[in-house]
Amino acid sequence: MHSTKCWTRPQIALAAVMTFLTACEKAGSDTPYSACLPVVEYSRAEQTRVAEELAALPEGALIVEWLADYAVLREQARTCGP
Repeated sequence: MHSTKCWTRPQIALAAVMTFLTACEKAGSDTPYSACLPVVEYSRAEQTRVAEELAALPEGALIVEWLADYAVLREQARTCGP
């Protein structure tokens, strides 16, 4: 079970930044993993800027939840391939 306390802004910002640091190896069309979606790589500067912008959001901003969902999707896409 989750507690609301676990999902504070700093942890979500850190999770988002760590997710942006990951990438999916692109598979060729001749491999069984070709259906995996590519994961966009972000530069260190972009990741820093996103973390700063997340920290500046007002309490309860809906985009924080959306970014958490995006982080899950990125992780699923990253683990899709070999």
